[in-house]
Amino acid sequence: MTRNVFVIGLNEFNHERLKRLRGVEDVEFHGLIAPERVSETQEFDIPAMLDEAEAQLNAFDGSIDAIVGYIDFPVSTMLPILCRKFGTRQTSLESLLKCEHKFWSRSVMREVIPDNIPLFASFDPFDDDALSKIGKEGLAFPFFVKPIKSSGSRLGFRIDSPEDFDYAIEKFRAEIDQISEPFNHVLGQADLPAEIRAVDGGHCMAEQVIGGRQCTLEGYVQNGEVVPYGVVDSIRYPQVLSFFYYLYPSTLPKRVQNRMSEITRTIMSHIGYDDAAFNIEFFWDEIQDRIWLLEINTRIAQSHCDLFEMVDGVSHQQVTVDLGLGRAPDLPHGEGDSRVAAEFFYRVFFRDATVTRVPTAEEIAAVQERLPGTRIAPQVREGMQLSELPEQDAYSYAIASLWMGAGKQSKLLWNYEQALKRLDFEFTDIVE
Repeated sequence: MTRNVFVIGLNEFNHERLKRLRGVEDVEFHGLIAPERVSETQEFDIPAMLDEAEAQLNAFDGSIDAIVGYIDFPVSTMLPILCRKFGTRQTSLESLLKCEHKFWSRSVMREVIPDNIPLFASFDPFDDDALSKIGKEGLAFPFFVKPIKSSGSRLGFRIDSPEDFDYAIEKFRAEIDQISEPFNHVLGQADLPAEIRAVDGGHCMAEQVIGGRQCTLEGYVQNGEVVPYGVVDSIRYPQVLSFFYYLYPSTLPKRVQNRMSEITRTIMSHIGYDDAAFNIEFFWDEIQDRIWLLEINTRIAQSHCDLFEMVDGVSHQQVTVDLGLGRAPDLPHGEGDSRVAAEFFYRVFFRDATVTRVPTAEEIAAVQERLPGTRIAPQVREGMQLSELPEQDAYSYAIASLWMGAGKQSKLLWNYEQALKRLDFEFTDIVE
């Protein structure tokens, strides 16, 4: 009998990827909410999207066997609401918010892993005394600030001076309502402690600067068992906060990866997260041999899908689908064509610019043919402003992603350099 899996924000590329998973011969995938409404915009009308999704599901003439997603906010926060209403598997909304509400998340981490988190404080960006109140919480320059609900690196800033803080406050006041309004709708559906309800989506977080070698641990919980299954290194551009590439498998020492797995089991069990995938971003401070937990994301990392497929033989969307259907995830290891794989971010470090040229489909195909195991996805189009790109960090714009597989890391880097020589992007009206 056919099982029906509804995927929020399903696009054609991911539909093809899902059909390559194991054990989906009897599964039919259905899109739920158009992808451009959840991933190609910075404005999210969650009540309208939930109403639309519920109407489509109620009108469906067949079984609703799973409702899943692989995208950050707003998809991650809508899933528990829809799954609860239609009786499909997913972690509770409250356990998910203990990960996604940054202040609540740090508060529950402090209960069980206090040595692995930085000093932190919440603040109201519309409070003119916010900086002095942050100082009273023990935080001194430098520190990072970001919204209580952030996605990607959007509205994240390093603060080294009062002037930096003023700049960040100006940005928060102008843009935070794009996040706070939809997130507050989600908070309204949950049973929250009073001290958490008081820190709504219009608030921000300040956190002690932490650092080291960064990575992301991918995992899932099923029937209360926490299962880490892969670690991906996050390599940044020198001297800046922007990501250069993700590398799988991780090059961190196994003992460090094992300690990260132990921390993961402790915090995810404490939160009560269950029947869903997640990933946790960590730093390993090599000098102090100290592990810092940066944040918990309540989904697989979509950027890592091709990396797992290249190295292990199947995208880790396998985990998402199997969990939704109540099956033990059938995720192989080391069965792919490559020993290592990476996603590279081709960036420009402008404040803004107009895109005047993007590589043609023929040019991209020629690079992919020249470098087997390569997939290139431009993120811009001719005539657009870079500032139109959603989900960018505060320091650069990712104008293309390049996924590559190889036998070793040095070959990956060589392949990337060869690709850049053949990809011609052009800009005008550049604001440095």
